[in-house]
Amino acid sequence: MLIVTPRAEAAARSRKIQVNGREYTIDAYVGSAPKKGTYVAGNEANDDGRPQGFLVHQPPNAITPAHFHEPNQFQVFVAGKGRMGAAPAAPLTVQYANGHTPYGPIVAGDEGVQYFTLRQRWDPGAKYLPASKDLLRKGNQRTRLKSGIAVAEEAERVARVAPEVETIMKEEADGLAAWMWRLGPSGESVLPEPGKCGGQYLIVAGGTLMANGAPLDRLSTVYVTTEEAAFTAKAGPDGVDLLVLQFPRMGDTLAGGASRV
Repeated sequence: MLIVTPRAEAAARSRKIQVNGREYTIDAYVGSAPKKGTYVAGNEANDDGRPQGFLVHQPPNAITPAHFHEPNQFQVFVAGKGRMGAAPAAPLTVQYANGHTPYGPIVAGDEGVQYFTLRQRWDPGAKYLPASKDLLRKGNQRTRLKSGIAVAEEAERVARVAPEVETIMKEEADGLAAWMWRLGPSGESVLPEPGKCGGQYLIVAGGTLMANGAPLDRLSTVYVTTEEAAFTAKAGPDGVDLLVLQFPRMGDTLAGGASRV
């Protein structure tokens, strides 16, 4: 199954939530977006069995405290400036965290910061530290972070004559990986097989991607399940820079989302 979400559609499903006393905006892309900014005991009963993806608008100078989640997730910083722990997080920055891997705090700069949170499955809510340390399953923690990922200007995209693939995170034994696929006008390229990993999120970082016969503009997404054949990326007339985020295989994860490797 493909879950195709145009940027405008996700923005139309936006809502406000409270995080650490500040009002954040969440644009819902895939599955059920969080209703609260923190874990509530018993929320596991609401698990809908679907992946979960949304875009966070974190207001200026707001701080999301250090915390962890149950499922594996990617986060992609797409606008504004901020900090992930001690590391700068400006567009484009990609972070990956296994389930039950603490990270943060996420600190927004003076203009705020926007980032995708893209999960392999539904999450019952952020568990902040140190208050939730007793809920943390220790062992098998893993994080990866890559910053300074360039997005081409239109003139550069339309000048391409062949696909270019930039490795963002080298593929690991359980399938975890990330790439930037760069295609020229109407260019096509077959992406890695999702059945060999735990599903993929595709983010239009620049230009236009064609999906189901319709154009997807910047910050639109496609979720590719493990049951799908390898996705054929097709660029629009202005080319596309397509971020491909690949999860580890579900069979290689422990209960609660922590990877075995």
